[in-house]
Amino acid sequence: MSTSLTAASIAAHAAGPWASGPGWLFLLVPLFWILVVALIAVFAVRARRAVFADGRTPGWVQPSRSAESSLAERYAQGAIDEQEYRTRLEVLRSSTPPRTPRKG
Repeated sequence: MSTSLTAASIAAHAAGPWASGPGWLFLLVPLFWILVVALIAVFAVRARRAVFADGRTPGWVQPSRSAESSLAERYAQGAIDEQEYRTRLEVLRSSTPPRTPRKG
């Protein structure tokens, strides 16, 4: 009797642990996580595009040049004269809120 139980046990496990049921189900867990990561990436890209779609930069992005330095560069290149430079500089300084120093 013990030999027949041993033989039956060996025969049942000879093909591996997946022989008794559908072996393809173990693929569902990695596929699920790949899908979750892909969806997070798609939503992140869409959110980023939505922020930049208006042509404005979000608050955490610093502009590469300030308006005053751009105006000074145009004046130095001779694209605008002194009167226009001073007029535009006065408008810029009156319309921009004062900067507060950042903490941290």
